[in-house]
Amino acid sequence: MPDARNKEEILRQALIDAGCDSGLISECMEKYRDGTLSDMLPRLCAHRKCVLSDVHRGQKQIDCLDYLTSKIKSDEYKKEK
Repeated sequence: MPDARNKEEILRQALIDAGCDSGLISECMEKYRDGTLSDMLPRLCAHRKCVLSDVHRGQKQIDCLDYLTSKIKSDEYKKEK
C-alpha cells in the first residue's frame, strides 16, 4: 500500500488500479516528475474510453445472459418430444 504522504506513490497506485499498462504508467510518472502531468490527459482519456467500452461490452453480455436464463426458466427452450 502506498504511503499516503507520497504523492508519487499514490499516483502510481492510482494508475495501476485504473488498469494502465506499464508504458503508460512510466510515461505518466516521467511527466509527473517533469511537472507536465497534464500533458497525459489525452492518453488517460483514451484509456478511459477503452475501459468504458469494455464495461459496455460486459453489460451487453450480462443482458444476453439474463435474457437467456429467463427464457430457460420459462421453459421456452424446453425440448419438444
